[in-house]
Amino acid sequence: MAEIQLGAVEARFADIIWEREPVTSAELIKLAAAKLTWKRTTTYTVLHRLCDKGLFQNNNGIVTSLVSRQEFYARHSKKYVDETFAGSLPAFLAAFTSEKKLTYEEITEIRELIDKAGE
Repeated sequence: MAEIQLGAVEARFADIIWEREPVTSAELIKLAAAKLTWKRTTTYTVLHRLCDKGLFQNNNGIVTSLVSRQEFYARHSKKYVDETFAGSLPAFLAAFTSEKKLTYEEITEIRELIDKAGE
């Protein structure tokens, strides 16, 4: 599947859709006006662009995702680790934790993720 790139404003708008989907285009106009101070035309332009990128679909005024938020960010995270750390998740975690102490809860959650991935 082709990589989908989003600018910062597109990502904020995509998050609005993911939080509310399925959502009507009329509701999106209201949400974008309130959260992004967009006009109707801007909302439709950006929505059309995101649909063209294959992220969302607009069927009869109902907007739904073709790619979930989790899948989208998982792909981008994987690409970042691949490009920056030669695909090494341990190298990424070592770099991340060198600047930030993990809480007990974060450590527990990471251990659970590792256990699930190993199954």
